[in-house]
Amino acid sequence: MVITVRRILIREEYCMGCKLCEINCVAAQVGTGNLIKIYRYVPELPEPNVIVEEHDYITFALQCRNCDDPSCLKACMTGAMHRDPETGAIKVNQEKCVGCWMCVMACPFGVVRRSTKEKKVASKCDLCIDRGTPACVEGCPNEALVLVEVRG
Repeated sequence: MVITVRRILIREEYCMGCKLCEINCVAAQVGTGNLIKIYRYVPELPEPNVIVEEHDYITFALQCRNCDDPSCLKACMTGAMHRDPETGAIKVNQEKCVGCWMCVMACPFGVVRRSTKEKKVASKCDLCIDRGTPACVEGCPNEALVLVEVRG
């Protein structure tokens, strides 16, 4: 069965390190479009599921790659980390997650992390499945992040 997998393409040559992708990710998780007020009025903000990495003069956004052969999925002993059969995205079932952190250790990109909301479970980018277009992609002023569809 061939499915189309959505992935975020990172074009580091366009990234200026503004971190608007991180801010938009947090706003999407909180459920508001007001980027300024969330930092002032929301007491406990979630961690962004996209992180801007900087090294010398290179900056780029880092988030789940939804790998073809995901190490995080193989490392998960409960089946909480799974591939969505419809979208091909790697997702976390927080009901099944026991917080062993094997997925965190197995991810070669370091993008699976401990949830700041539910301290006992893993958290990662879900491609803003409920929104259509990921918030980080929408909010990038230079189009350094582009949503692409790959037939898998």
